[in-house]
Amino acid sequence: MELAYTIKRSAKRKQLTITVERNRSVIIHAPESTSEEKIRQIVESKRQWIYGKTTHTQKYRELPHPPGKELVNGESALYLGRHYQIEITLDSATEIRFEQRFLIPASFSGERKQVLRNWYIDRAKEKILPRAKKFASDLGVEFANAKIVDNRYRWGSCTTKDNINFNWRLIKAPMYVLDYVIVHEITHLLEANHTPRFWNIVRAQSPKMEKAKQWLLENGQI
Repeated sequence: MELAYTIKRSAKRKQLTITVERNRSVIIHAPESTSEEKIRQIVESKRQWIYGKTTHTQKYRELPHPPGKELVNGESALYLGRHYQIEITLDSATEIRFEQRFLIPASFSGERKQVLRNWYIDRAKEKILPRAKKFASDLGVEFANAKIVDNRYRWGSCTTKDNINFNWRLIKAPMYVLDYVIVHEITHLLEANHTPRFWNIVRAQSPKMEKAKQWLLENGQI
């Protein structure tokens, strides 16, 4: 059976790498000089590994939308690893407030899918981007740009142009999970592949790496 994949070439790239996106698509990142026959041979040699990645039932499950249409008093929302109660307010407030609970103006409660989204994105920018700069400084590397993005399949990414992206939904996870994902992507600026050296660097900067990976495995779908 022919394995489907997309090839992305770069003049800056020195070696070929294979990534499996959260939508199960297979991407081959290759130097410009690598022939298609060579790529085919390498992909074929990694067929079992690719099959294992693309058939992983939990890792590649799409993150679901929350049920229901409206937010109501007594519900809760996840923020930095904890659930906080939602209170619908009838005052004149024009924005969401967080005071160890979410105070949400009644005028905001109609479309629950969008109610907290912008608030989460703003918090993600406040929490994640400065920490990305800190960890990059600690590791002695620089990235071209860091952004908070909307991606339903990946927690983070590091591009061949040294841009790093983070899923805004990470702000729902505990800080040690944020740190793990940030360090993971920053470390790709030093080591493109998931080599023993890569994991040693990540583990040194993120001592709770295994706990963070387990949290994402168990809670990523929410």
